[in-house]
Amino acid sequence: MTPSAILESALYVTDLDAAEKFYTDVLGLDLLGKVDGRHLFFRCGDGVLLIFNAEATKVPPAPDARLKVPPHGTVGDGHLCFAASADEIVRWRAHLERKKIAIESEFEWPQGGRSIYVRDPSGNSIEFAEPRIWASDAFA
Repeated sequence: MTPSAILESALYVTDLDAAEKFYTDVLGLDLLGKVDGRHLFFRCGDGVLLIFNAEATKVPPAPDARLKVPPHGTVGDGHLCFAASADEIVRWRAHLERKKIAIESEFEWPQGGRSIYVRDPSGNSIEFAEPRIWASDAFA
């Protein structure tokens, strides 16, 4: 068995209000769900981006909880990469600059493809990259 896709990805933040503003107002993602002090869920293409208050996810579910999601989470800066065509990267760069979001790094990969990196308000590394950076023969 091999998974067919990644259904959801998670990042952990220190300020949910700042994260909500960044992911909705700057990145334009649609908010699917929200629990104050705990999490934000966003639709992104066919997948879902989960934004958690890391401290809240360390708390085990109550014995009578309807959804017995086990504790999880991490500390430190995470990373997430959004797929973008070459033209979209140019537009993302301009959009992020208009929103006063600093481009931390921008380069061409040796195997082909371009990436730009920014930081979200909690310090997570957010990348926009051409999918061809992961071409099946790129690392052979």
